[in-house]
Amino acid sequence: MIADVKKSAEQKMQKSVETLKTDLGKVRTGRAHAGLLDHVRVDYYGTPTPINQVAGVNLIDARTIGVSPYEKKTVGAIEKAIRDADLGLNPSTQGDLIRVPMPSLTEERRRDLTKVVKAEAENARVAIRNVRRDSLAQLKELQKAKSISEDDERRAQDEIQKLTDRHVSEIDKLLALKESELMAV
Repeated sequence: MIADVKKSAEQKMQKSVETLKTDLGKVRTGRAHAGLLDHVRVDYYGTPTPINQVAGVNLIDARTIGVSPYEKKTVGAIEKAIRDADLGLNPSTQGDLIRVPMPSLTEERRRDLTKVVKAEAENARVAIRNVRRDSLAQLKELQKAKSISEDDERRAQDEIQKLTDRHVSEIDKLLALKESELMAV
């Protein structure tokens, strides 16, 4: 029973960290990377479809992403989807290739993005603390039902706290890495 509670807590905490990694990947820095367009959906014959299913996405150089549509008809829809994705990008079409140049970030914009990143990290920390709270409540229930002893409950609480500390420190490392990436010119 205790092992189930700990395993569940571990999985939920890990999921929170993975979600943060995904969210941080969406916050753009000055450099181009193909993953930046992963969440862009293209209207493909009336169906919102991920961009990587209707076009090849690759890097042309450090500041330019190249998008090669699989079908010539979808060029306009892909360009519109990138423009409407609220990423601050302005694609331009050259024949079959859509070029997406990455504008350089101003100091003010970098600071704003740092605030956004800090908020995302805090949301992840809160999610992990909520998992800890729920797990501790489950342990209390088990102890009240006399399924486990007080000593076992105390040991399990300590282990869940160690899990929490480990995942929060992982979040802090991810945050520091992203902040340094954002502030690098």
